[in-house]
Amino acid sequence: MNLELLHAEAGAGRLESLELIAIEGGIYVLQALIAGQRRTLIDDAGSIWRLRSTTQARNLLEKLPARVPFHLVQCVVHNEMCGFDDGPQQPLRTPISQDAAW
Repeated sequence: MNLELLHAEAGAGRLESLELIAIEGGIYVLQALIAGQRRTLIDDAGSIWRLRSTTQARNLLEKLPARVPFHLVQCVVHNEMCGFDDGPQQPLRTPISQDAAW
């Protein structure tokens, strides 16, 4: 899904939520939930849009016509870093604002 389509879906009221997925190496990927399906944001070249910060994501979304729930999603790092395995664990989902932090 490109940015233009994301704006159209938000304007039509079909955008349910947004998730900013944190990936190792300081990269974030933006996903939109539309009609129960996750859609990853792509750039003009058709590649997955790799964001470098929550601020960059906010700047990208500042003209979105609707405000929806927006979460920063991070996987549980204990399994990757230390090998801890205490059973199934859900990713950490932290609500963030679509508005500028300052």
